[in-house]
Amino acid sequence: MFSDALRLLALALLLAGCAPRGAMVLLPEAADIGTTQEIFVATSRDVDAGTGVHGHLRNLTETYERYAISIPPERELGTITWAPRRGTPDPRTQFLTTAAEQFGSAAEFRAAMGRSLRALPKGQREAVVFVHGFNTNFAEGVYRIAQFGHDLKMSGVVAHYAWPSRASPLGYVYDRDSALFARDGLERLILETSAAGAERIILVAHSMGANLTMEALRQMSIRGETKVLRKVGGVVLISPDIDVDVFKAQASAVGHLSEPFVVFTSRRDMALALSARITGERARLGNLRDVAELKDLNVTLLEVGAYSDGTGHFTPGTSPALIQLLSRMPDINTALRADELGRVGLLPGAVLTVQNATQIILSPVVGLVD
Repeated sequence: MFSDALRLLALALLLAGCAPRGAMVLLPEAADIGTTQEIFVATSRDVDAGTGVHGHLRNLTETYERYAISIPPERELGTITWAPRRGTPDPRTQFLTTAAEQFGSAAEFRAAMGRSLRALPKGQREAVVFVHGFNTNFAEGVYRIAQFGHDLKMSGVVAHYAWPSRASPLGYVYDRDSALFARDGLERLILETSAAGAERIILVAHSMGANLTMEALRQMSIRGETKVLRKVGGVVLISPDIDVDVFKAQASAVGHLSEPFVVFTSRRDMALALSARITGERARLGNLRDVAELKDLNVTLLEVGAYSDGTGHFTPGTSPALIQLLSRMPDINTALRADELGRVGLLPGAVLTVQNATQIILSPVVGLVD
């Protein structure tokens, strides 16, 4: 017990770091300077009575909102620079909110999302739903998907599910319980996105949010939501904090996994290494080394440890070199369905296939520039 407590403390210190926590700052005129990213948000976070913003308390009734986030022109790829809580924000270098809207009902949210989808050409009405991970406050989740979507040049409508993380490095157990609490809310967002007219839905989840996503897919399959599940045209799990056996059980309950089904792993992910020790396991899904453990599943593991720095816990969204590589792929779905030679051409690295599962150990591309 004492040893586990020390490990939990080490995890807390590792994830806490020295960086300030993110907060939303509203500055409408930033829309004239930055590139605006529209984000639809569903959240099961309650509103903190003291601050008036979404905090960590849970609410059984989801709130539906829309934000416009300004991506500043002067920034490094993969970074988020927060505006100061006091002082004058700088829209040239800092992420800012230019507009915020709360919908009175799920129907109003669905109608607004439908209008954004219908603005896209028929056949290209795609929605990306992002689910944040452990130790994340409301602003950090919204701004992260804005940054990620912008840097990876995501097309289509972008949505975010903000589940009630405590946003504390010591809140691991609270967050794990909150992820289970939030399953129904994420399912409702997926259903609303489908009803709004999305022809294809891509689910992107990070860390503990990956476990939440798999649980939502599992219960949708059990409930017989086959029509909506057929619209899920891809699942991307980034550094998933999931027990490997639990993931296999979830995948078995889901049945047919979407294609592509991509798991970003990193052998240098320090956060997951500590998480594995706390849970008494050799590894979590996000730092799995042996693809043979998933041989019965049609999944692709992308090992990105060679691109990792810091904790290595969100490498696809923070590594400029990896972002450039992924954003240059004209069609990730085609690339990941291609034969081994084609995969290596688009995703440079070693490829290992064991029955249904494939592992690609990515290698940095020398001389990659904008």
